Amino acid sequence: MRLFRRHRDRRSGTPSGAPSEAPPRAIEDVDLDSLLGLVADSLGYTCSFAPDGRTLVLSGPREVTVRLAGLRAEAARRSREDWPMLVSEHLSHTLITADEPLDACDLAQVRPLLRTRVQRDDDLVSGHVVGRHLTADLVEVLTVGYGAAGRPVRPEEAGCWPITAAQALDLALDNACRDELLSVDAGDLDGVAILRLTGPTSSAAAHLRRLADYLPVPDDGVLVTLPDPRTLIVHPVEGIGVIRAIERLRLLAQREFDRGTDPLSSQVYWWHGGRLALIRADLVNQEGQTRLVVSPPPEFARVLAALAGRLGGGAPGS
Repeated sequence: MRLFRRHRDRRSGTPSGAPSEAPPRAIEDVDLDSLLGLVADSLGYTCSFAPDGRTLVLSGPREVTVRLAGLRAEAARRSREDWPMLVSEHLSHTLITADEPLDACDLAQVRPLLRTRVQRDDDLVSGHVVGRHLTADLVEVLTVGYGAAGRPVRPEEAGCWPITAAQALDLALDNACRDELLSVDAGDLDGVAILRLTGPTSSAAAHLRRLADYLPVPDDGVLVTLPDPRTLIVHPVEGIGVIRAIERLRLLAQREFDRGTDPLSSQVYWWHGGRLALIRADLVNQEGQTRLVVSPPPEFARVLAALAGRLGGGAPGS
């Protein structure tokens, strides 16, 4: 898309042709400012830029200050074809959140409110969020706000902070683990021992990264299901009986996923070495009977083989 350059000779806050000591601005900044002006106009606002180009003020139905440092950083990472959507979303988001009590672009203000929430990748309303994939289907998303009031942080907001996105996610995890201690309840699934960890908010599933704070984690890791963002159900990988545990956990996760008001996943995962891997287990109907077909990732299959070898090739689940 061709960007129209309005005020090409403008220095920040200086009318065209007027003397100024400000150095010439980068063409990319001028183009982005022009696009900001066009989008603001389409939203019914006029805009005026601060001399340093780090903020602009939208004037119209209301007056709103928009921080631009994070937007400029994000635009530098994107192709120009992405700029119109990026600018439109940024200005719209700023107007929608203008009445929030804190400025999400100010890390000092929002630091205590940062949390992480595990979500399905398919459920993300926008791909423009700060997060990291746990697996192909699950994303750990950076949020700001407590409980149900929490919302995802956009890259343009986090781009204003003096820390990286990874550091922000770790900070948010520290907040959640410090303020939201999980309860731990032992249970039994037809002879399979489990631990259910639950918390008061949707940040509970993020405690996966701190499992060792709640239970001894074996060298071979644990099986885990996350039926909703407030719940972790785990089983230690300590013997070949883990085969039976996969079946029991998969059926339990499916039941809780189906009846949950905020479901997350019906699958079983393997947490090992600080990483989460999907153990795909599909319920298949064959000749009127439901069977569970398990497709473990290669590394987990090697663990199963090693566990079987320690028992001299004993039958799984014996």
